Amino acid sequence: MIDDGKPIFVQIAETIEDSIVAGTLPEGAQAPSTNELAAFHRINPATAAKGVNMLVDKGVLTKRRGIGMFVADGAQATLLVERRTSFTERYVDPLLHEASKLGLTADDLATLIRSRSTTAGSTERTTS
Repeated sequence: MIDDGKPIFVQIAETIEDSIVAGTLPEGAQAPSTNELAAFHRINPATAAKGVNMLVDKGVLTKRRGIGMFVADGAQATLLVERRTSFTERYVDPLLHEASKLGLTADDLATLIRSRSTTAGSTERTTS
């Protein structure tokens, strides 16, 4: 899991977010404690706490005093909106900009995406 390009606490937060988005950590479920995260990833508990607190500040996790951290109601929807917005800004906007320079229309792009999607789907089936 450790990626030298990102701070460890950010990676901890992203791992928890991934579990929420995937549904393996559903809304209302108890999130792993900072001590559990620290032991599992062999990091300082303060580092794990920093990642968890990022999610509390975001409203994705809620603290229940004396009990632990829990996935907030609406957390999955919040994260999906955030990730879709990020995806659009990082990938779709530059794609549209480049397509415009090349004279490609939205229909041209849709055709290219469909053809690649079909090719990628058959490649995945043959390699699985």
